[in-house]
Amino acid sequence: MSTATSSAREPDGERRGHGLTPAERLERLCDPGSLRTVPPPRLASGGFTRVAVTGGRGLVQGRPIVCYAQDSSLAGGSVGTAEAETIVRVLRIGGQQRVPLVAFLESGGARLQEGAASLGGFGRIFFENVALSGRVPQISVVTGTAAGGACYSPALTDFVVMTGVASMFLTGPTVVNEALGEDITAAALGGAWVHERNGVCHFVARDDPAAVDTVRELLGYLPQRAGERPPTAPPGRATGVDPGALVPSEPRRVYDVRAVARAIVDAARFLEVSARWSRNLVTGFARVGGRPVGIVANQPRHLGGIIDVDAAEKGAWFVRTCDAYGLPLLVLVDTPGFMPGTRQEAAGIIRHGAQLLRAFAEARVPRISVILRKAYGGAYIAMNSRDVGASRAFAWPGAEIGILGARSAARILHRREIAVAADGDTATERFARAYAERHLSTATALRTGVIDEVIEPMETRIRVLTALASGSTGATASGRPTRS
Repeated sequence: MSTATSSAREPDGERRGHGLTPAERLERLCDPGSLRTVPPPRLASGGFTRVAVTGGRGLVQGRPIVCYAQDSSLAGGSVGTAEAETIVRVLRIGGQQRVPLVAFLESGGARLQEGAASLGGFGRIFFENVALSGRVPQISVVTGTAAGGACYSPALTDFVVMTGVASMFLTGPTVVNEALGEDITAAALGGAWVHERNGVCHFVARDDPAAVDTVRELLGYLPQRAGERPPTAPPGRATGVDPGALVPSEPRRVYDVRAVARAIVDAARFLEVSARWSRNLVTGFARVGGRPVGIVANQPRHLGGIIDVDAAEKGAWFVRTCDAYGLPLLVLVDTPGFMPGTRQEAAGIIRHGAQLLRAFAEARVPRISVILRKAYGGAYIAMNSRDVGASRAFAWPGAEIGILGARSAARILHRREIAVAADGDTATERFARAYAERHLSTATALRTGVIDEVIEPMETRIRVLTALASGSTGATASGRPTRS
């Protein structure tokens, strides 16, 4: 765990590009005039001690929150017992009032001058973070360097936002150089560019004001606490774009599934989460008819929308987060399957794929799947299939659902006939067409109960609206999983 010693205080407004002071961050986060600070611990003499953190309570869009901001201009923002007590007090208020927490983090870690006592302070902070986990939304905003224990706390929260100057690492560049002989900068070691690609950071903002705007938007999709309905808004207009026109009919042609999502949701507004991590799976928040939803979608634009270890981990985390806070799930499916190969097997694709499947199967929120073009093999099951409890399962005309793509299946089932045929490619195509018609068609999927209905792409929004209005939380067809 990194340590920090006292440093000279920087003048307000001269924070080397950090943008805002801690007090300004809290003021900008909260509705005008609503911020009330939480007093720091009292000294033995009866006065108040000066601490490198400011705690507060306020309103965001009229709803109560608790918040705190660390101050790197005082002792490098390092955490001693007084700082820990202030942060723990804020966290406990959040737990008692059951309101969201927002933390602005910028700290060199545990305060060297206080020794093990400062480590104990971090332990108490972590304990409170875990106690709030899944009970109220917790959002961390890293505005500078967060080292050692200062980066464990954000990792325990639901969402992490980093500004362009921010960095997080357990051991800093100096320690890395001494231990391993590597000469590396803080940005290269743990900057936003690093953590937006490994899943540690969910949003990157160019500066402090943009980070605050992201937090306020994110809170608009989340409830005050688990068990409470997410906040609704007046329904927004759809774009009128036919989502089907955005998807090529050819199975191997790529497209951006985010454009499809924007054609379905209110006002084309989509807040993507973890946009740079595992780009073959898209996750994010939107509204449909004014109601917040979480969106999970295969992204054919990257790796053909295949599911690998990172995509499975990303999807499982997002599904569980949405389920914890009561957000229905809209799942847009277009995937050729799980990524094959020795690297993926060695990396535990079985375990990670099972976690994605488990997350969907355990989710209690309404879960609506729309198969846009193809859904093959185990990936079809893991992407919220009817048999793992999807509330409603739709498919667009021409979608293919089955174990393998038609050509691959034909090569396996008819390898002898193809081998002796005068024109192997023509024979392959003939067998592939027959296999697709018999085993992959939407007619077969309907007949076997794999999907509920084939819908036109332009009908997708209204069908999703209707399914959400019904409030169903599990498949209801005879013999299919249900939720009470």
